[in-house]
Amino acid sequence: MVLFAHGSGSSRHSPRNRFVAQTLHEGRLSTLLIDLLTPEEEKIDLQTRRLRFDIELLAERLVYASDWLAENSDTRRLRIGYFGASTGGAAALVAAAERPGVVGAVVSRGGRPDLAGSAVTRVTAPTLLIVGEKDFPVIAMNRHSLERILAEKQLAIVPGATHLFEEPGALDRVAQLARDWFEGHLASGQNTKARAPR
Repeated sequence: MVLFAHGSGSSRHSPRNRFVAQTLHEGRLSTLLIDLLTPEEEKIDLQTRRLRFDIELLAERLVYASDWLAENSDTRRLRIGYFGASTGGAAALVAAAERPGVVGAVVSRGGRPDLAGSAVTRVTAPTLLIVGEKDFPVIAMNRHSLERILAEKQLAIVPGATHLFEEPGALDRVAQLARDWFEGHLASGQNTKARAPR
């Protein structure tokens, strides 16, 4: 089960994330796309752009969703992965650090792992950071964060791609990289802990 953490100003309706989710489905992976902000919070964020950078809040919502999946009778034996985009990449890393026994893999697309702070050093889930070749500031941020992640990790740079991976074939490459990573790290077993201690 891959839980999506949407990025700056995005939602569960993001066409990019829905495209990635469809590719994951083809790999027999379940997905859950949720809004991390309430409708009222989204209205505030559209004006202030503040909540999309509240990584602790976004991560907390991911943890709640993960706990719900871990306690639900239909999903509790599924291993959980996070797919984070932009600021959602930071939230995914913070949440993964909070639930080491529950989260089995993390993929970040054009993410801001630098915003996860010291939490990156506590991530135990195998982590794949995907960045566009032409997204120069974000490449530097991801390289720096990669050095701090102690778990299995990899940085994948998509040739010719910018931040939103709008170039022909770029998002296809992201989706395939994510699918391969999740298949390799989630399909090998079941969730063995219903919930890590708070």
